[in-house]
Amino acid sequence: MLSKKSTENRDQIQFLCLDDLVPKDHILREVDRSMDFSFIYELVEDLYSEEKGRPSLDPVMLIKIPMIQTIFGIKSMRQTIKDIEVNLAYRWFLGLSITDAVPHFSTFGKNYTRRFKTTEENGYSDLFHEIFSKVLEEGLNLGLISKEIVFVDSTHIKANANRNKIIKEAARKTALFYEEELRKEIQEDRVNQGKKPFDSDDDSPGGSGKTKKEVEVTRSKSDPESGLFHKGPHKEVFAYMSQTACDANGWILGYSVHPGNDHDSRTFIDLYNKLPKDEIEMLVGDAGFKTPAIARLLNQDHIIPVLPYKRPMTKDGFFRKHEYKYDQFNDCYICPSGKLLLLSTTNREGYREYKSDGKVCAKCPNLSRCTESETHVKVILRHIWEAYLEWSEKIRLTPGIKDIYNLRKQTIERLFGTAKENHNLRYTRNMGLLEPIYG
Repeated sequence: MLSKKSTENRDQIQFLCLDDLVPKDHILREVDRSMDFSFIYELVEDLYSEEKGRPSLDPVMLIKIPMIQTIFGIKSMRQTIKDIEVNLAYRWFLGLSITDAVPHFSTFGKNYTRRFKTTEENGYSDLFHEIFSKVLEEGLNLGLISKEIVFVDSTHIKANANRNKIIKEAARKTALFYEEELRKEIQEDRVNQGKKPFDSDDDSPGGSGKTKKEVEVTRSKSDPESGLFHKGPHKEVFAYMSQTACDANGWILGYSVHPGNDHDSRTFIDLYNKLPKDEIEMLVGDAGFKTPAIARLLNQDHIIPVLPYKRPMTKDGFFRKHEYKYDQFNDCYICPSGKLLLLSTTNREGYREYKSDGKVCAKCPNLSRCTESETHVKVILRHIWEAYLEWSEKIRLTPGIKDIYNLRKQTIERLFGTAKENHNLRYTRNMGLLEPIYG
């Protein structure tokens, strides 16, 4: 039977309760039930005047608006405001009635710039980080977060920058977090070898006019804080790199944002310092974190590193490094033909150089599989902290460790996939380093 719906109901006056119109299983009900937002008033109290100006909009509502945008993957604040105007669940979450006016889309932007954004003028207020910490605290209180096993990884977020608008300039290399300790051990190692320590001032300019600690970088004119990321052999984009840590249940425990051309191992310390190191038993990362310095750091903090196999970057047809056996007692390497590679020196990067006797190697039948050197000398590099890397490699071969490493697929990797697909973390809409952090 054909039925027709009259449009006269549009003009009916009804007595309604907004709470009855929001589904009982709506996700915003879960958020509201799980989180007490009243702590925000205390955080922003110093950002408002008690005597001057007009009554402000509720700061809790201003914080909830971008939460709606992020949870439901809305692409812009303008569209978020339009959706709030017609979505009863959004109004209920914000504490607005059906007839209350919704703030203008620029209101949050102005408040963010003048009050909430981390700047020198507002005393480096870090409101959003405080909110993030409070959410973590609530999760811990509810028993939702487990910090025994922590997964770390990074993902790139494409910057809002034109690849063709660039400028080449010299930039100073970022100091490594372990630089001073490494330099001290290098000098001690050279003294023990009877060699002269390196000069502390190795910053003298070369022929290019740049100092040794400077490199030429490609910078974007439209977003100078982003970095040029090599996405593939034939594609480069300006991007930011978000380094994130989560627990076994997928809860984010910490994050840091850097230019897209930074390497995981160089920026790791910023993320690591935000983690509860005393409570972590294992830290799971990919090959980008498998360095002597990181292995040493985890060893000092009594944290078990769970890191993958890293394939040697050796040419096809040549012996790989593990085929040269290290003799710890005599501090030398033994080649597959049974000849010795003796310690020669320690270079500025912290690698000990072990060299063979070129006269002996010239007669070796395996020379073509060993080196292409014109002097027939084979050189093997061993980092001063190589023992820590070997320690992490032994852990990798322990039964059960591989299963823990494979959990990355359903924790940190799933987290990045969800963030990119549902929460606008595939691209940045605005410009600047703080955009990926707070945008």
